[in-house]
Amino acid sequence: MFKNLFSSAPDPANVDIETLAKAVGDRTATVVDVREPHEFAAGHIPGAVSLPLSRFDPGALPEGKPVILICQAGGRSRNALNQAHAAGHDDVRHYPGGMSQWRASGGDVAV
Repeated sequence: MFKNLFSSAPDPANVDIETLAKAVGDRTATVVDVREPHEFAAGHIPGAVSLPLSRFDPGALPEGKPVILICQAGGRSRNALNQAHAAGHDDVRHYPGGMSQWRASGGDVAV
């Protein structure tokens, strides 16, 4: 499924802002936010699932759709991505711009 959804990304592990916005709008992927609970509570992408990196378990990733990981600035989501790929989850990518760039681009934020 990622081949169709994310085929234009220069780094196949990354999702750009346009692809993230389309996936969120079309609900073609599940966004998993790996920030800590207090960060998630302060604002997250609508419909995102909270799985904090401090207790991240790749086995707890949602199934049925591709997954896009997000954090504040890209570091934690990349760490979670590496863990997910090591556990055999090939349908997982991350948004390296994080919530900082999502907010700056005018993306919807739920609290």
